[in-house]
Amino acid sequence: MRRITRKFAVTAAVAALVGMAGGGAAQALSPTAAAVAAPGYHAPSACRPANHTAKITVGPATTGHRHYRVTLIAAPGYEPCRLAGSPTDVRFYHHGALNAVTAGQYGPQGAVVNFGPGHPVHFDIQVPYGAGGAPADEATFTLKAPDGVIPGESTAYGPLTVGAGTVIGPVRPGA
Repeated sequence: MRRITRKFAVTAAVAALVGMAGGGAAQALSPTAAAVAAPGYHAPSACRPANHTAKITVGPATTGHRHYRVTLIAAPGYEPCRLAGSPTDVRFYHHGALNAVTAGQYGPQGAVVNFGPGHPVHFDIQVPYGAGGAPADEATFTLKAPDGVIPGESTAYGPLTVGAGTVIGPVRPGA
């Protein structure tokens, strides 16, 4: 009986140590309040694709064009960053299948906007009427900073119709 109890105690101790080690690893992956408050700590950038969400909504139409607004929102706890110009490498998908439409850019590309928690930004997708119409429910794109592109690909979801002549406007402040 003593031998069984000892084996149980050793097994329980090993399980506890593994649990503590595993818990420590999990804590290392997400910043704690103490780490965030520590001198020299910098939160991850809101501009990185994993640190923001993006949603596509229908915007007000203008003469000759349909418009869709892509709004980016950063979650609390991320470092504000600066964006400039129109997103690049924009691709459209419908139910996971790539759409053949390629998008150009329009508008001034030099304006810089601040983006971060509590400071959403948006950009416009402009599609000419009569350009055909391919349905889409997802857009992927690469954001630009004042000094180059932000690594990674952001994704926005929402219904839209794209076609020949689709262009992307520059990032602007506000939702």
